[in-house]
Amino acid sequence: MATIKDVASLANVSASTVSRVLADSPRISPETKRRVREALEQLDYHPNVFARGLVTNMARAIGILIPPGMNEFFQNPFFVEMMSGVSEVARESGWDTVLSTSAKNEEEVLDRMIRGRRVDGILLLGSRKDDIAIRKITEANFPAVLLGRPNQEINFSSVNNDNVQAAYEATQHLLQLGHERIGFLGGSSDLLVTVDRVQGYRKALLEWGIQPEERMEVSSFFLEQGGYLGMMRLLALSDRPTAVLASDDVLAFGAMRAAAELGYALPEELAIVGFNDIRLAEIANPSLTSVRVHMHELGVAAGELLLEQIQAGKPLTKHRVIQHELIVRNSCGARRMGQLSQSSGLKF
Repeated sequence: MATIKDVASLANVSASTVSRVLADSPRISPETKRRVREALEQLDYHPNVFARGLVTNMARAIGILIPPGMNEFFQNPFFVEMMSGVSEVARESGWDTVLSTSAKNEEEVLDRMIRGRRVDGILLLGSRKDDIAIRKITEANFPAVLLGRPNQEINFSSVNNDNVQAAYEATQHLLQLGHERIGFLGGSSDLLVTVDRVQGYRKALLEWGIQPEERMEVSSFFLEQGGYLGMMRLLALSDRPTAVLASDDVLAFGAMRAAAELGYALPEELAIVGFNDIRLAEIANPSLTSVRVHMHELGVAAGELLLEQIQAGKPLTKHRVIQHELIVRNSCGARRMGQLSQSSGLKF
């Protein structure tokens, strides 16, 4: 197995110069870098990442913190698609990605990641009203990026969609189709993404002179079963909704299953709009109208912003907003006037 001294001898440079080339030091000339890299390739040399980390105090890895109880991370396609964007950026830059789950004590996990220098920066997957992780990372002055928005004005970089506007536009679409009783099916009410999407939903209703009702807003968990249970609650109302905005496509699929089991025809008797536009949305039956949030692009932007902070050697306060668009398919049903069932209660 080749050593760093073998590479130095072949390139006719010192071992310290080889180390600087491996660290991509700007102090080394392009010609010297070329010779060293040719020697590295010729000898098939691979640096000892652990030993190198002891010298440079860098792990060459970014950490992704999975919050406690977030089982949907492993089952919701949104996170898979988003992670593909993060991994793409890290891989092309020569960095590793490390998933860390905090089963109970999130603060202990963060201490190990930050103080133990296991990673050089952290990506947080969403934020809550009182977020311990954000507070802990801010106090440590550690490079980090939030996928979502912080709950307060702090120096914390983020990548997000305009969730208020996106939910507003989706609700407007249903209103324009003639629906007046529109339900909202969201994730935990403690999550800021749910807070923002509820705000957009309510804003649209109020603009149409419709007073939002708490009983028409159901919080669940971001899994298909959560959507199923939430829709069962909405359809149990005596004056049930004729349309539902689901805060996630997986919730929407569960809602569609519940509606089918109760005998409601989609979209003739019940319209459904989802969020994220995962790949299954197009092939569902009926195909699902959904807000496309560009999941892969969210991951790419988060990865780029995190590496920018790490390379700057300090946290930065930057916010990037990824555009969204409403993809209209069959599940919301732009139906012909007068062809609604009497049970829908819609007025034209």
